[in-house]
Amino acid sequence: MIKITFMGAGSTVFARNVLGDCMCTPALCESEIALYDIDAKRLEESEIILKAINHNVNQDRAVIKTYLGVENRKDALRDANFVVNAIQVGGYEPCTVTDFEIPKKYGLRQTIADTLGIGGIMRALRTIPVMKAFADDMEEVCPDAWFLNYTNPMAILTGYMQRYTKVKTVGLCHSVQVCSEGLLKALDMEDKLEGRKELIAGINHMGWLVEIQDKDGNDLYPEIRKRAAEKNANEKHNDMVRFEYIKHLGYYCTESSEHNAEYNPLFIKSKYPELIENFNIPLDEYPRRCVKQIAGWEEEKENILKDGKITHERSKEYASYIMEAMVTNVPYKIGGNVLNQGLIDNLPEDACVEVPCLVDAMGVTPCHVGKLPPQLAAMNMTNINPQLLTIEAAINKKRETIYQAAMLEPHTAAELSIDDIVAMCDELIEAHGDYMADYQTK
Repeated sequence: MIKITFMGAGSTVFARNVLGDCMCTPALCESEIALYDIDAKRLEESEIILKAINHNVNQDRAVIKTYLGVENRKDALRDANFVVNAIQVGGYEPCTVTDFEIPKKYGLRQTIADTLGIGGIMRALRTIPVMKAFADDMEEVCPDAWFLNYTNPMAILTGYMQRYTKVKTVGLCHSVQVCSEGLLKALDMEDKLEGRKELIAGINHMGWLVEIQDKDGNDLYPEIRKRAAEKNANEKHNDMVRFEYIKHLGYYCTESSEHNAEYNPLFIKSKYPELIENFNIPLDEYPRRCVKQIAGWEEEKENILKDGKITHERSKEYASYIMEAMVTNVPYKIGGNVLNQGLIDNLPEDACVEVPCLVDAMGVTPCHVGKLPPQLAAMNMTNINPQLLTIEAAINKKRETIYQAAMLEPHTAAELSIDDIVAMCDELIEAHGDYMADYQTK
């Protein structure tokens, strides 16, 4: 029997999507599913939801078990074939709120703060020790398992696992598989969707739609560039930052405009506050989204628990397709996060890059991409530098390396002086307390 362990199963909506997908997949529907979390209430809620899906769409063929707390973690992982990671260390409160509120005191505003920026750096540093503990357990009790990482900051956490543990790891995101479809629909080019061909490569949340052709091999970018420029000039919409990328860099990017607004020094500037309005940038979006999701989940949970009626259709999430390809040896292509090691010629070997990968019974085989257009590689490098320094800080446990990561983070560096960056980092480390135990002594 295939065993799938879900770490952070209290992320109920996401667990429902990924594990619901598995229950809709013939090769996986009779699996043992181990749900692991440190929050008893959230774990119980996920168990109820997933057992309802198992009953309603899977005729109770999956075996679902729960494992609560660190003391039961090895049992959750033991003999697993696949481990899906969706943890959020520190949660919305206190840690995410802290990551937004303290930088705001220094004049540093953020939108999502889970991938880069000072928020992404802090999130990585409090998450890596937990993932190291997962890796230690996996090397002991399920050494052949694949670790499918969904937790952000993706490139930092996945890069750490791939460089400093023996666990077979691939990082997965939601944005690659919907990138070109969303772009073409936004530009009223739906007639080009069927049979389109594309190449996406770069880093997580800043992967580039390097090539896109219609079914006959015609380059779609000339029309995309024309329509994107017209749309940004004539209307307010939610993707203005990425359309501005198209105008000035020539290419579209995988992840949303609210994410990309904070990955560079170009859009969120205290000296030019009008840019926020001009590019429709939702500051403090992630906390607002968390509050809404928490409230929405409570209502949805009550409806499900009241009558037990819940169904599921297989989503576009990569996890179930990866598992299916490995189990059946029927190849499947994904956009995966892997160590570069010569895949993108003009990015560093140690960088975690997002490239096309073939998945089959042999595992995940990344594809060589070659060189990115130089301006795209340069944009990626502005993010890779603080990513690599954050991993270094997790290894050497030195505060000064955290300072250096923040000093080279493009948005932070554009807004704050070195003294303010150091003071802000110190205040964040102190506020996170035990989550940043390795850095509490200067």
